[in-house]
This record gives sequence, structure tokens and C-alpha cells, in this order.
Amino acid sequence: MKAMYKSELARLAGVSASTFRRYLNSRRDVLAKMGVSARTKMLPPKAVRFVVDDYCIDLPDEMQ
Repeated sequence: MKAMYKSELARLAGVSASTFRRYLNSRRDVLAKMGVSARTKMLPPKAVRFVVDDYCIDLPDEMQ
């Protein structure tokens, strides 16, 4: 797993940036423990793994 931009994850999830932002806000407590703030643009690998698993995003093989 590698670090990814929030916009990349929103695109892979097939949702708008604002919809993805609302989803992330609903998980703010978990993400804050991983060092992710609302202004963070690039999520660290640990946070990417959480979001991908929680939101059921299928990543292409080269991104895993």
C-alpha cells in the first residue's frame, strides 16, 4: 500500500470530492489517531488501507 491523495481515492470510489469529504468526516476520530487532519491532502499508507477497506474501494493492482 502506498500513500494516496484524497482526490485519487474519491475518483477510484466513483464519488465526488465533496461526497468523499463527508465520508471522511464521519470517520474523523479514527483518521485523527492516524495523524490525518481535515486539511491533509495525501493520506499515509495506514490511512489508505483503512479507507479502502472501510469504503470497499477496489484498487488497481499497480496501486496495492
